[in-house]
This record gives sequence, C-alpha cells and structure tokens, in this order.
Amino acid sequence: MSTTMMRMRLSPLVMSLLLGGCGIAPGMYMAPFSDRSEIEVPVNADGEPKTETAEIRRIDASVVVQQVDAQRKFYESFGRPPKVPYERYRIGPRDILSIVVWDHPELTIPAGEFRSAEAAGTVINEDGTIFYPYVGVIRAAGLTVEQLRDTITRKIATYIENPQLDVRVAAYRSKKTYVVGEVKTPGIQYINDIPMTVAEAINRAGGVTEAADQRLVTLSRKGKVYPIDLTGLYENGDLQSNVLLQDGDILNVWDVSLSKVFVLGEVGTQRSLLMNKGRMTLAEALGESGGFDRTTANTSKVYVIRAAGKKPEIFHLDASTADAMLLAERFPLRARDVVYVDTAAVTRWNRVLSQILPTAQTLSASTSTSFPLFQGSTTTQVRGGN
Repeated sequence: MSTTMMRMRLSPLVMSLLLGGCGIAPGMYMAPFSDRSEIEVPVNADGEPKTETAEIRRIDASVVVQQVDAQRKFYESFGRPPKVPYERYRIGPRDILSIVVWDHPELTIPAGEFRSAEAAGTVINEDGTIFYPYVGVIRAAGLTVEQLRDTITRKIATYIENPQLDVRVAAYRSKKTYVVGEVKTPGIQYINDIPMTVAEAINRAGGVTEAADQRLVTLSRKGKVYPIDLTGLYENGDLQSNVLLQDGDILNVWDVSLSKVFVLGEVGTQRSLLMNKGRMTLAEALGESGGFDRTTANTSKVYVIRAAGKKPEIFHLDASTADAMLLAERFPLRARDVVYVDTAAVTRWNRVLSQILPTAQTLSASTSTSFPLFQGSTTTQVRGGN
C-alpha cells in the first residue's frame, strides 16, 4: 500500500476528530440550554441531605423581581435578636462605688483627699455585698444607684442626724460585651449607665475598618447567633437592628473577604470580586472583570451559578442584545456566586484545530516509516487471493 493511499485512509479519521471538535474542545463550555442541570448536586431539604438536579432559569423581568424579594427575605429569615427592654443600670460585683456623706469627710475620703474616686472607692465583692461604716454589710448587687443610696441613708440615719448622701458608680466593671472582628479597637466594652446598643458598641470600638462587611455582622447571645444588618441601620435607618446589648454578648464584624463573587469564562479578566457592603449586580461583576471578550465570548450564554443555600440554582441570561443588560443591572448577586460567560462555537472550533492539526500533520508525515510492515502483509494477502 502506498503512502498516498495510507494518507487517504487517515483523512476520514482526522476529519471525524475535527467534526467532533466541539465535544472534545479544551476548557469549560455549556451544553445546549435546558431547564435542568445534567448532573445531580447535593442539596439540603428539611435538614436531610440528598441529591437532585439543579434548576436552570432564564433571567427575565419576573425573575429579577423574585430575586430582589428573595434576597430581602434571605436576610430576614435568620431572625432578629429578642428585644431587651431598657432599664436603669443595676450595680454588680466588681463595680467600684463612690459614696459621699456630706459634712463627714472621715466617711467620704478615709484614705486621703488626693486619691481618685476610683482608687478610693468601695468595691462590690463577688458575692454582691459591700461594707460601709456604721451600716455594716449591705447587699448592693442588683440595686440601682438610687436604691442603694436610699438603703444606706436609712441605715446610717441611726448614727448621723439628717444624713446627706450621694452614691455614684466610679468604675463600671461588672457587665461587659465583646466587640471583635473588623473594628479599629476590638476588645471588651463595659456596659455603663448609657444604653449599650449595637451602634454604641461599634462606636466605642472606633468604628469598622475598611475590610469590614457591614452586611455580615453577627451577635452571639446565650448560645444563639443572630445577624445584624449595619447597612440597613446606617443607610436606611432600620432601628430594629440597633438592639440593646446584654452582659456577655459577643458582637462580631466579619471580614469582607468572605463575600466574594467569581467571574470566569470569556471575559476581559477572570477574577474574584469583593462585594461592596454585600451588594453587587450581574452587570457590575461583568464590568469590573473587563466585560465580554469581543472575539471569543458567546454573549447569548451568560450564567450565574449559585451553590450556596439549601438548593443550588443556575440562572441564564441571553445578553446578545443591549437591552438585556438592563436585566443584568438589576439582577442581584449573592456571596460565592459564580458568573460564567460561555465560549463562542467558532472559538471552540479554532481551539480544536490548533491542537488537532499538529497531531494530524505528524501522523501524515510518519506514514512512510510507520507502515512498511503493514504494507508487506497486505501485499501477501493480495497475492494469496490471486
């Protein structure tokens, strides 16, 4: 068999590879559009893990409206911390009291007039009691300043005629909250006579840093975690998020690095993007990634793949027309979403050609040395047939 004949026999093989090139094209590409994914993915339904295919939904005006409403309900679904009614500060163990009895300096500053009120004050014991001259041991924990003043006045009146007392808290140390995460001065914030709200605690901690995600703030209270929307509080006046804090509460301002969106496929720059205060639209993600690659992108196949949540979802946008970008501008993304722009068919074809043609040329060039034994065997069979 001649080299020319062998090349003719190789040609159908090469052509079949080329014709099926889209199916073996390198890289990722989307299959023709359908309403369900081809593979099953893990989901969490009613607390029980199982697998099912993900729904693929076309992005239109109704879907955008549903997603905006769903995002609002998504944050509301976590619930809000129970409201704590405001009450006057009640004294507790380790608080330091300043007790002044007018016209009786020996009771007011027994250790010297040059000491600070905090240094010379009366420390409440761990069992909640204090000792005061002429009065003895008094239970102070759980009382307001006014209640303690009345108690001391009534007891000391036996020894001092018409006593005039003033009781103040010189140092608040019994009740505290913890403000941690992305604030300028994280640490302990002691609760005093000024109501300690979320905004007050963050203000005392110096405010949030540039790396803070104001949509991802959590309050830990008695073994439960509640989300706090600082964006709604600061920008929309949502006072329901500005709850009163209690002793032992932990307020954590999370890092914005957890709120990322990933843009892949035929865009200017494949990258991960940080959401601004937990907000980003599909158009913003595409724009910040350099937009579509005009030479390789299939703008009719733009996908948003959402794996977070109970059920993974896939959204499809046909952005081949300019007015479709109006939908992209309104479509809200969530943290960990993946935006993928598919490859144009001609681009996949060219990529297959660029990889298969060198192989085909190598096969063609090697036929003269690769098949002499096969040629001889074929010749023998032909002669035998004659």
